[in-house]
Amino acid sequence: MSPSRIPRHVAIIMDGNGRWARQRGLPRIKGHEAGAESVRAVLRAARESGVKYLTLYAFSSENWVRPPAEVQGLMRLLRKFLREEEDELHANRVRLRAIGRLRDLPPPVRRELKRVMRATESYAARQLILALSYGGRVEIVDAVRSIARKVSEGDLQPGRIQEKTIRAHLYAPDVPDPDLMIRTSGELRLSNFLLWQLSYAELYFTDVLWPDFREEHFRAALEEYARRERRFGDIGAGR
Repeated sequence: MSPSRIPRHVAIIMDGNGRWARQRGLPRIKGHEAGAESVRAVLRAARESGVKYLTLYAFSSENWVRPPAEVQGLMRLLRKFLREEEDELHANRVRLRAIGRLRDLPPPVRRELKRVMRATESYAARQLILALSYGGRVEIVDAVRSIARKVSEGDLQPGRIQEKTIRAHLYAPDVPDPDLMIRTSGELRLSNFLLWQLSYAELYFTDVLWPDFREEHFRAALEEYARRERRFGDIGAGR
């Protein structure tokens, strides 16, 4: 595949953990545990394919309403993932970042996350971005609040607010918008994920449940992306 056809930024909605566990008569947490191996597989595939930014929808702002035992299990898995993957991040010079209302995370998780982010912040070649306690609408609300504060303090005139103003107040304004969004498990919706940033992304849906998603599935998504013509509102070649 030509390097020019590789998406710079891939975002993934990792869906199907619970269904995978249910099909096997297992507790839901077992599906999340199995899904952690898919995260590792996708990290490898993204690195080998030349993808520079990978954003994973790991825990939404709506997920807090799930049963407490499941939420606690997910937080334990997140801490375990951070500890176990840190060496791999260093070995491949991958910077870890996180977006969302991180203050909502349990203190031990927040501390571990901040520690690994600090330890990898000097790496510039590749970035892994975890969306945690994240919601696209919440992100836009937080951006609007920040802008409104500047207006009320006299630092910004309302007439000067543009699209780039809003972008500058998102959680990670320096990260380019995703070129490709992948959702697993056959669901065909965005589920409040990166609503501002996905405006012109190519969308790819697969029936594969997240715990079964591996390198070959990721590469299939990249191959489909390479066949598409991105027009960004233009009529495109030959139209």
